[in-house]
Amino acid sequence: MNPTPLAPPPLTGGKLVLATLAVALATFMNVLDSSIANVAIPTISGNLGVSVDEGTWVITLFSAANAIAIPLTGWLTQRVGQIKLFVAAILLFAFSSWLCGVAPNLIVLLASRVLQGAVAGPLIPLSQAILLGSYPKERSSTALSLWAMTATVGPIAGPALGGWITDSYSWSWIFYINIPVGLFAAAVTWVIYRDRESPTRKMPIDKIGLLSLIAWVASLQIMLDKGKDLDWFNSPVICTLAVIAAISFLFFLVWELTEKSPIVDLRLFAARNFRNGTIAISVSYAVFFSNLVILPQWIQGYLGYRSVDAGLVTAPLGIFAVLLAPVMAKIMPKSDARVLATLAFVGYAGVFFMRSQYTTDVDQWTLILPTLLQGIPTALFFVPLTAIILSGLPAEKLPAAAGLSNFVRVFAGGVGTSLITTGWNNRTILHHAQLTEQTGVNNPGYMSAIANLHATLGGSADQAVALFERSLNAQAAMLGLNDIFWVSSMIFIAIIPLIWLTRPGKGEGGAVAAGAH
Repeated sequence: MNPTPLAPPPLTGGKLVLATLAVALATFMNVLDSSIANVAIPTISGNLGVSVDEGTWVITLFSAANAIAIPLTGWLTQRVGQIKLFVAAILLFAFSSWLCGVAPNLIVLLASRVLQGAVAGPLIPLSQAILLGSYPKERSSTALSLWAMTATVGPIAGPALGGWITDSYSWSWIFYINIPVGLFAAAVTWVIYRDRESPTRKMPIDKIGLLSLIAWVASLQIMLDKGKDLDWFNSPVICTLAVIAAISFLFFLVWELTEKSPIVDLRLFAARNFRNGTIAISVSYAVFFSNLVILPQWIQGYLGYRSVDAGLVTAPLGIFAVLLAPVMAKIMPKSDARVLATLAFVGYAGVFFMRSQYTTDVDQWTLILPTLLQGIPTALFFVPLTAIILSGLPAEKLPAAAGLSNFVRVFAGGVGTSLITTGWNNRTILHHAQLTEQTGVNNPGYMSAIANLHATLGGSADQAVALFERSLNAQAAMLGLNDIFWVSSMIFIAIIPLIWLTRPGKGEGGAVAAGAH
């Protein structure tokens, strides 16, 4: 029996700084691309001569391909090796970005986005594993903090950067900017890490597991993304997708738990810290990310902000997330990760409760303040939970564990976005109906409001009624959004006990790094 090869020693000095920059840029490039295209969809659709609904497939197919590829990271790492897989993924991401930019029609663009989403899958989990292996075990909290900083800033910067590039240049440049970043990151990573490759072994291909994974993830992702547009289960398409997703998911579970060499190692969920930590980070990320999606929609749709300005309102979230990263690196080894995660959830609950008090005449500072404060729990969020999830696992399990936990987290973000978007729509309809009950010719207050609008603004009585209706729509949307914010606040409080079901311990990050070494 061959002895287990020793892990290479940690990096030091300038080589460590450069390596961290390269890995962080690859992470940033990936997470940025998950949100940067969102604000450009109307422009892309117009330029390619398709409807906005057709254009949203640019987001849907990227998400579906990415969700399928992420949990394959562990298996691919054992076949190819961490460094080769990471560098290949970066280069293919840059290449697929170029294909997206030069796409002459929607079909080519969608095919390029599928490739881009698929090759992006290993980037996030491998960046975690590579950084942990680059730092001494006593500084693993620093590695996790730097990773969390890039992972959180990307989705925040995406809408603002995408809006500015689209307005100032061309939508193609939201993809072209990945090319120089990717080439630099790949070159530096290969130069520094090529002699630090992880051991490989020829793993059998679990074809049935892979096909069932593709079937349930793709069908569920498309169902969630298109459910609202197709009126959910009133649509035969959505019903068909739901049946395919349910059957293939159940088959996938049974097959992977009984297969000798599964494509996704679901047995990792037997570890208490991995299971509870993954559930906690996934539910909280779903609430965090979905609110990050609907907040700019409301700001643009009902407050009249431009896409760039709406992006700038959400951008301050990254300020404290970046400033507190080095602080987290220092306090993590001395702290119980469960305490830090609890503080993060309490902070998120407070921020969302502040937002639940918004009104239709909210000023810009009132919009920005909760977003600015949200950066504090964001800094406390990823690092402790990631440390809990990966703690106590052997080194050979880290890529698979990171890949599986990230898959569940990212997929939960998609599910949460669909549920919260639908919930906001339903609550808006409910509040609109309740407000409409108070209008009509038999209501003196309503007739007085119409008369005042008519006298103040002039025009016809019909114009006054139309203006009042727009105001009523805005109020209904505001009340519906307040409901979403309040429920989001309560969810963060409700999942705190889950954190305390994990095993205690100080310096969880160190424990992770110890496993990595």
